[in-house]
Amino acid sequence: MTRTQAPVLGTRALNRATLARQLLLDRSDLPARDAVAHLCGLQAQEPQEPFTGLWSRLRTFQPGELSELLMDRHVVRTHLMRRTVHLVTAEDVLAWRARHDAMLRQRVLGVYRRELAGVDLGELAAAGRAVLADGEPRSMAELARAVADRWPEPGTRPLGEMLVAGVLPMVQLPPRGVWRTKAGVRNALVSSWLGREVDPLPAEDDGSDPVGQELVRRYLAAYGPAATADVRAWSGLAGLPRAVAALRPELVTFRDERGRELLDLPDAPRPDPETPAPVRFLPAFDNAILGYDDRTRIIDDADRGLSVAGARVVLVDGRVAATWDVEAGDGTVTVAPLRPLSRSERSEVGEEGRELAGFLSDGESHRVRVAASP
Repeated sequence: MTRTQAPVLGTRALNRATLARQLLLDRSDLPARDAVAHLCGLQAQEPQEPFTGLWSRLRTFQPGELSELLMDRHVVRTHLMRRTVHLVTAEDVLAWRARHDAMLRQRVLGVYRRELAGVDLGELAAAGRAVLADGEPRSMAELARAVADRWPEPGTRPLGEMLVAGVLPMVQLPPRGVWRTKAGVRNALVSSWLGREVDPLPAEDDGSDPVGQELVRRYLAAYGPAATADVRAWSGLAGLPRAVAALRPELVTFRDERGRELLDLPDAPRPDPETPAPVRFLPAFDNAILGYDDRTRIIDDADRGLSVAGARVVLVDGRVAATWDVEAGDGTVTVAPLRPLSRSERSEVGEEGRELAGFLSDGESHRVRVAASP
């Protein structure tokens, strides 16, 4: 019997699917909290960037909405996927953190293995919890100094990073991440901030990795169709093979133009490749780009370095076509094209740029300057 070949999805079809799942094809009416949940969080090591990310995705987003969610503990800033700071819902950090524990520790050890060679990580975690038992938030340096007498050799930086990003489930407290607020990082235990410990992994795992299954489902809803290598690139976890195997009966499969197998939820949106895509301004480190191993569906390989260097980018016809920034003096949004833009594309970039300038300045500036095409 001849095995039926999975349908092939071209780059443009994958692009339109990504835009639809990422709320970038049409702005959504979702509340900010529901959008954060749908997107599986927003990368947020630059504290103000998620505001632009949500503005580009939501029709009526106001920055105070996200600030209130942080202050009211409905969303949190925490090290999670890829050991980077993400803005995620309280429910998701409680459900997902234990599944990321081993990866988080290994990523810190990948940087500080030599310095931490003589440190028992279980004892370090217990010592950190004892320091934080008073409920007072601390900077990473303060927490590390509090345990450094016991482990003087590694130095405070390795100890601190392992404590706040590895062995202890912690969150960065507001006012860090609040709209237009500059604040240092103060860390607290998830259990202290949210009132309960993170969910433990199932005690009797039958091998199906139920937490991993939920991660894969949620990832595909926001990023699919995607390969297991893409899931690994987004999460930092090792491909979640048991979860994928358990989910296969409920998934559909495709191939990309390279022949890679792509997995997807059967009823998830896969728009017509010719669906028009509006101009969108993305913040630094947006997961619409970083959430894949193969990013060619949205950015050319020649420009891939921009996505890891923290450049803010502009999508034109669904693909990265320019970078953007804001002039500190007068709030002008400046756009630097990466390829020639047509007259209509320049006009659309300018119009969206003026709207962004107004958002970032609370209506005080609608200035935009689009540089000449290369």
